[in-house]
Amino acid sequence: MNKTILVVAIISTIVFFMIRQMVYKPYMWKKAIHTEAHKLQAGSFIFSKQRGSNGSQSFENKYFVFKVIEINGDFVRLSVIRKLSEKGTIAQGDFSTTSSHYKTLKENITNLLITPIQQEDLYKGDGPRYELNNYLLQQYPNLKKSRYYYEDIPEENKNKPLPANAMELNMYFSLVYSKKEIIENQKLTPWIMNNSLKNEPEIANGLSQKIDLILNK
Repeated sequence: MNKTILVVAIISTIVFFMIRQMVYKPYMWKKAIHTEAHKLQAGSFIFSKQRGSNGSQSFENKYFVFKVIEINGDFVRLSVIRKLSEKGTIAQGDFSTTSSHYKTLKENITNLLITPIQQEDLYKGDGPRYELNNYLLQQYPNLKKSRYYYEDIPEENKNKPLPANAMELNMYFSLVYSKKEIIENQKLTPWIMNNSLKNEPEIANGLSQKIDLILNK
């Protein structure tokens, strides 16, 4: 009898978690994605905990926070929220952050001062890229108050038709994800140029990563 009760309890627990994962969580996501605080739009912050290689033969959790900088049809362009290193100290080499910092950003990101920096400006000034320098301070005075930033692209380059040139197409699809997959499936699924002969982008479902949260100011 005790064994039967134990088996029933285990099966009930498994069924409960399956329903929670397959029914309840997707329902709550689709409910939240239509609210002002969590809907997908330009300027949204997207939080994603991902599994990735740690450089050896094992895997670890990596934590990313993105800013939506462009929505062009189904193409959603993201930029990683980072923090410029102080002079002589380089950090966040792979763009990810720590678990504790990730949690803090979830709680406070809408109150942070985060500066959009043009990509080419990160190569200018003294010192290595991603390090605060005098040039960046002159061009972006807000960096004196907060070293948080994201790489932006010029407004005139946003929401344009896809380039026809194959090389430009490859460059275009950098951190570009499917809007439909974000909204309907709570996933970051990248658009990629996988077949140079077709010269057309395709959705890479095998590279999908789960989204934890979308936040708006």
